[in-house]
Parts: sequence; C-alpha cells; structure tokens
Amino acid sequence: MIHPLPATVALVAIAAFLLGSLPFGYLIGRFFYRTDIRTRGSGNIGAMNALRTLGKGGAAAVLLLDAAKGFAAVELARLWFHATPWSHEAASLAAACAVIGHCFSPWLSWRGGKGVATSFGALFALCWPAGLVAVGGWLAGALLTRYSSIGSMFGSALAPFALWAFTRSLPETLYGIFAALFIFFTHRENIRRLRLGTEGPIRLSQPRG
Repeated sequence: MIHPLPATVALVAIAAFLLGSLPFGYLIGRFFYRTDIRTRGSGNIGAMNALRTLGKGGAAAVLLLDAAKGFAAVELARLWFHATPWSHEAASLAAACAVIGHCFSPWLSWRGGKGVATSFGALFALCWPAGLVAVGGWLAGALLTRYSSIGSMFGSALAPFALWAFTRSLPETLYGIFAALFIFFTHRENIRRLRLGTEGPIRLSQPRG
C-alpha cells in the first residue's frame, strides 16, 4: 500500500486550518453591521454571540458560513485524496484542523469561536446522519434547558457514537471523540458559569445592540 507523502498530508492540514480560520462572525459584524462582535456580548465570534449582537439575520449568516467551513474542508480533503486508501483519514484530519482553525484564528491574534458550527458542518460532510444526530442533540439540550452551551456539548457528545454507528469507521469516530473533547474544552467558561448559575440563556427576542 502506498502511503501519502508527509508533505501532502501537511498541505491538507494547513489548507483546512486556514479555511477554518476565516472569522466570518467578525467579518459579517464589521462589514454589514459596523460592529466588532468581539467587543459585544460574550466577545465570541460564533453564532450565539452574533444572535445577541447582530440579530437573527446576522446570526443565521454566521451559523451557515461557519458550518460551511467545516463541510468544505472535509470535501476538499476527499477531493485531494480521491480514489486513495487514505480518504477517510484525510477527511477526518481536515475536519479537526478546520475546527482548530476556527477556535484559534491567526487573523484574530489566535482567538476565535468555540467550534460548534464548524464541527457540525464537518460532521455533515463526514456522515450526514451523524450530523443530524448531533444537531438533534443540540436542539434537545437547548430546548430543554434554554442554554445553547448545554445543547452544544450534548450534541457533540453524541457525535462519536453516531459516527461509529453509521460508519463503523475508526478515523471518523476518532474525529468525533476529538471534537467532543475539544468542544468541552472551549466551553470550560460556560461550564463554570452553569455551575455558578450565571450562564445566559437563549433569548431569540433580544434586541440588537
């Protein structure tokens, strides 16, 4: 079996990281709302803070674009490694690198979002039924508790089980495990606020500004 060149693997990882690092929350806020989303609400560039600071339209755009980054990274890796034995490994690596890029964007001094939308987008590209399970977990957690952070962690925790159940593929399942642990890490402050009872619930009717 021919192994992929390390340089090729590195290129895929770097390309996925740079794609994931595109700070759509910041860009949409800056160019369409004349707002630096990092200085408002929680300071996060993700969809939930966009909902608080930009409104529903801005939040929807950020959510879709952040998810598209993860989806595109996986699809590009598959295209690059098309018809090779390493397509699953390449796709899973690209998914992980896109999520890391979103959370540690070099364009924002190595800061970013929490990776949920990008991870879920990657999940849909890796295995769309597993993506549906993750989104369903987010909806269940968020609707039952009114906390997006709980929905995000619950949906992410379900992902590795769903990936294994639907694919029986180790690379995709390992990505799911990585993403779940990583998203719990990025939500460490949310976990602290949940324990203190100071976490902000979802408010769809909250006015912009």
